[in-house]
Amino acid sequence: MLPLTPEILLRAYAAGCFPMARGRDDPGIEWFSPTLRGVLPLDGFHVPRSLSKVLRRGVFCVRCDTAFAEVVRSCAEPAPGREGTWINDEIFRLYVDLHNLGHAHSVESWRDGRLVGGLYGVALGGAFFGESMFSRETDASKVALCHLVACLKAGGFSLLDTQFITAHLARFGAVEIPRRAYLERLAAALAQRAGFKCGGGESASGTLRHSTSHKS
Repeated sequence: MLPLTPEILLRAYAAGCFPMARGRDDPGIEWFSPTLRGVLPLDGFHVPRSLSKVLRRGVFCVRCDTAFAEVVRSCAEPAPGREGTWINDEIFRLYVDLHNLGHAHSVESWRDGRLVGGLYGVALGGAFFGESMFSRETDASKVALCHLVACLKAGGFSLLDTQFITAHLARFGAVEIPRRAYLERLAAALAQRAGFKCGGGESASGTLRHSTSHKS
């Protein structure tokens, strides 16, 4: 079997598929395209009142793409209710490679110089595929999600794919849509050109091409 490459991974995303491993120590990777796909409508994003207060107080310093590998490692760590992980060494390598190519991004919550929460995902055209998030302090990952949505809106994205729906994401307005409807939205988003903007910076995600020479 040929080794997976960032190019293959991007083509899988463009076809509506995403990878997961059975566990940290399982070297294999499986591909998923759920019958019902989770999406978070950017124009219907809801911020709970209690979280709005946290955002106004500026409890966390939010940065983008300053500690991508550390965010992925943190997402793979055991946590209450999540003792296992689908992020194995191969997935870690692939997403770090995507980040180095400008196609994967992290949004990070820092406090007192410590990384206390964040998320990462893949950007392609006007679509952002959220992969995973973690939190070591209350509201840290939620604040990162709020900033992600702001980044995507500022950069001209039209689709935020959450893959699956959790109670946590549903509070922000995430919904499930049938695979056919998802693929239609995905095709429209891939035809767009958007840029990942955070705090005034920008990393262009471009449009799908036959290579990643140029992208969540």
